[in-house]
Amino acid sequence: MNKVVIFQHRLLHYRMGLFELLRARCLEKSIELHLVHGTPTNREKIRNDIGALAWSHSVESWSLSISNQDLIWLPFPSNLRDADLVVLMQENRQLSNYPILLSKLWSKRKLAYWGHGANFQSIVPTGFREHWKKLMLTKVDWWFAYTQRTVDVVVKAGHPLSQITCLNNAIDTQTFKQELAAISDVELANEKEILGIKSGAPVGIFCGSLYLDKKLDFLVEAIDRIHQGSSEFHCIVLGDGPSMPFMREAAVTRPWLHLMGVTKGVKKALYFRMADFMLNPGLVGLHIVDAFCAGLVMVTTSGARHSPEIVYLRHGVNGMMTEDSVAEYAQSILALVGDCERLKKIRTAALADADVYTLDNMVKQFVDGIVKCLGR
Repeated sequence: MNKVVIFQHRLLHYRMGLFELLRARCLEKSIELHLVHGTPTNREKIRNDIGALAWSHSVESWSLSISNQDLIWLPFPSNLRDADLVVLMQENRQLSNYPILLSKLWSKRKLAYWGHGANFQSIVPTGFREHWKKLMLTKVDWWFAYTQRTVDVVVKAGHPLSQITCLNNAIDTQTFKQELAAISDVELANEKEILGIKSGAPVGIFCGSLYLDKKLDFLVEAIDRIHQGSSEFHCIVLGDGPSMPFMREAAVTRPWLHLMGVTKGVKKALYFRMADFMLNPGLVGLHIVDAFCAGLVMVTTSGARHSPEIVYLRHGVNGMMTEDSVAEYAQSILALVGDCERLKKIRTAALADADVYTLDNMVKQFVDGIVKCLGR
């Protein structure tokens, strides 16, 4: 039986389902999967986003905070060093990666990266950190790429396409789909009445952390224009973060702007069911999958520092991407408000893509890549 070890600097709660399913599917292929993860750094502890698995190997990681960066070291458990394949997170700051990469000089085990390929949120994409990351891209036997955007970056750096698996990063959306389906028309109507939203009125929703990269000033200016063009329009904001004071100030003079804070479970599903659009002019990440599940039109901009999942958006098909123009952004939404057939068509395509970007499909790709890498 082959042994595979995946390193994560901490176990995020939303990845627990992935690793449980991945372990089970690997076992079906006579592959023994092990997960090694460390503990959160001091700056990460406040996020309260840690999960736990009974079978994982939790190690005491070491970290050093320098400026706004945490350097991390994860011990390699001695009983796992005979692994046939080690999968490393592609992160410059994970110092324990480097001796493992160096071991390729004498060890027969295969090494793989799992990551973005580049820091798409970097404010200095041509700086030393990104140059160093680019140099390290081809130092492994295999790549587990988040999306096609990552594949393009890795291939451009010189890594063979035949040794790359595109995972199409996803999260477990089954529960969210069930919650969406369970919302009754009566519940929907009652909540709309509480918020003062008329039946059939256009509704936009923002869901995510409130911080600079989300372009919230752009969002507020855009929803003002949308409301001017469609007076029954409402906007619901789910989430919290450093920019919440700015949003609270904006909401004071906009009774049609509703700040609901961090919202999860059935309540989150209720607000998503009320909406037609997901308004996200800034960074788009995995929330695009939530938008697909609810059949919402994701509307964003081309100039934002998007995560790799932005490739799931097909302009005019399952979502919209405008230039960095508030006027153009607002007008694209108003055009759909006035064209019910086109709006319905895009929402239907978005809903269909919810069955494409699933955790099950991601796990299938992951296992297939593991098997191919081990077979080389």
